[in-house]
Amino acid sequence: MPLFQNAAFFISAHHLRDLPPASGIEVAFAGRSNAGKSSALNTLANHNRLAFVSKQPGRTQLINFFTLGNDRHLVDLPGYGYAKVPEAMRAHWQNVLARYLGERSSLGGLVLVMDSRHPLTPLDRQMLDWFCPSGKPVHVLLTKSDKLSRSEATLTLNRVRKELIETWGNHYHSECTIQLFSSLKKQGVEEAETVIGKWLFAETPEDLVRKSFNLVDDKDPEQAS
Repeated sequence: MPLFQNAAFFISAHHLRDLPPASGIEVAFAGRSNAGKSSALNTLANHNRLAFVSKQPGRTQLINFFTLGNDRHLVDLPGYGYAKVPEAMRAHWQNVLARYLGERSSLGGLVLVMDSRHPLTPLDRQMLDWFCPSGKPVHVLLTKSDKLSRSEATLTLNRVRKELIETWGNHYHSECTIQLFSSLKKQGVEEAETVIGKWLFAETPEDLVRKSFNLVDDKDPEQAS
C-alpha cells in the first residue's frame, strides 16, 4: 500500500495565523504554477482528487494541509509564477511563503516540484534561497520526465543535481536530493516515498537539521558507560 494512501484533507489557510499549531512533522510541496505539483501529490497518495488539479495555472491560492494521522501532514503550498495573478496577491503569497519556509518549526522538509523541461527558474531559486538556510532537507522532483528522451532526462538530472548541491547544499549544509518523476507514467513514486517517509517519521524536525550538519552524538562507549 502506498505510504500516503490514507492522506485526507485537514485544513486550509490564507494567512500564517490560520495555520494549525506547529506540532508533529509536516512536509511541504512547492512549485511553479503548472509544474505538476498537485498531480505529484495525487500520485503519491494514489488519489485522483486529493489535491485539486486544474488546467488553469495559479488555482492553488491556499495553504492546504492533508493529515496522515499521528500528527503528520503533507502541505500543498500555492503555486507561484503565474503572470495573471494580481500584484497584491503575489506580494501576499511571497511574504507568506518566505516566512512559512524560513520559520515553521514543524516543517521537516521541502519537496520542490520543477518541470523537467524548465528546471531552476528564478522563482525556484528564490524558494531554495528562502528554505535552505534552515538547514532542513530539500528533495527536487523533476516532473513530466516522460516528455524527455532518456538521454535528455539523464543530462537534466545531472545538471540540476550539480547546481543544487554546489549552490545550496554545500553553502547551507542542507541535504539536497533530486529525482526524475512522472505522474502520468507513475515513475519515481517509490523513490519519492522513501525520501519523504524518512522525513515524516524522524523523531523531530530538529533531528533532520542535526543530520544535515552531521551533528550526531558519537560518544565514546567508555565515556557513555
